[in-house]
Formats: sequence, C-alpha cells, structure tokens
Amino acid sequence: MASNNTYTQLYVHIVFAVKFRLALIDDSWAERLRMYISSIVQNQGHKLVAINNMPDHLHLFIGHSPNQSLVDLVRIVKSDSSEWINKEKLTKSKFKWQEGYGAFTHSRSQVDKVVKYISNQQEHHKKKTLAEEFRKILKGFDVEFDERFIFKPLE
Repeated sequence: MASNNTYTQLYVHIVFAVKFRLALIDDSWAERLRMYISSIVQNQGHKLVAINNMPDHLHLFIGHSPNQSLVDLVRIVKSDSSEWINKEKLTKSKFKWQEGYGAFTHSRSQVDKVVKYISNQQEHHKKKTLAEEFRKILKGFDVEFDERFIFKPLE
C-alpha cells in the first residue's frame, strides 16, 4: 500500500479480446458490461477514464493506483466480468476472455487523445480489424511481439 506521501499519475490503456476473438459482446447488453467493468475498476481503487468495446474486444483506460498490480487488476476484471456474463446467461455458449492483454502507458498530455480514440472504436473498426489495430499499437510503442500470438480471426 502506498504511503501518504506517495504521489502518482499512471494512465494505462488496456486491451483484451474475447476468447478465439469471437464476436460475442452484443449491443443489447454491452452497456451493462461496460458499467459492470467500470464498477470493478473503481472498487479495486482505480479511476476509470474511458471504456468501450467492440463485439470481440474491449478497451479500458484507467488512472492506475500503485496499490494493486496491473496483472491482478486485469485478472479480476476478466474473471469477474466473464462470471457475470455467464451468470446472466448473456451468451448462448460459455463466455471467456482470451488469455493475455495489452497494456500501454500514456502521459497526462495524451489523455484526451486516448479517450477520443477509445470512444471512437465503432468508427475506427470500419477501417481496421482488431489484429491490425493491435499491431499498430504495439509498433507505436516499440513493443516486440510474436506474430503467432497477435489477435487473429479463426481460420
């Protein structure tokens, strides 16, 4: 736990996909999912800045508290939200998130740009697939990656 004289400003953009990149997140309940995940993030002590989804993946932009590791937060968000989706019977088959995620830090000066990017996902994905989008993010952050593990549609 951070002490009273610890000050941080940690903005993190998190991206993760539905298992097998299946388009299971339906518009009829997507807003409820975003609200549910928002409450998880806030209950874990972080600040939700932006959230949006496509049928096959989700973007979170948070002010990250140093009191919890990012890996623990993402694990809780994914497990609790998939449990909720299954309990509510929102999909015909069992819902699961894909293993792994992308997480990218941003400076305060980039917050508005990232919020706009996340808010504009529906328009953005008319031009780019999840795999194309994720590759561009990885390259923009100079992150080395193995092409075998990039989000790809089922073949």
